[in-house]
Amino acid sequence: MNLPPKVTERAFARLAEINDGGTAQPLRVAVSGGGCSGFQYDIRLDHAEADDLVLEGSGQSVVVDPVSLPFLAGAVIDFSDELIGARFLIENPNASSSCGCGTSFSM
Repeated sequence: MNLPPKVTERAFARLAEINDGGTAQPLRVAVSGGGCSGFQYDIRLDHAEADDLVLEGSGQSVVVDPVSLPFLAGAVIDFSDELIGARFLIENPNASSSCGCGTSFSM
């Protein structure tokens, strides 16, 4: 059985900051074909669909659609805030390689 993705407290905390003062929108993490390595991550605020996997923490939600779920099995969804920029990032054990920017990968 594949392990579901995990979301770090840092990622939930950043999502809470983004949603502060407004209606809390889930963060959608999806995988689609494309990018320089074959697959790419699509990370955006969205609404949850009935068949999504919902990961909850700190009053926030991260959703993953059933098509993307096998690509994200065992992955860790995190948030990084460094001098080069701030972004949500995916540590994906299923990726055999990824591009330098971290938004696309191959399996």
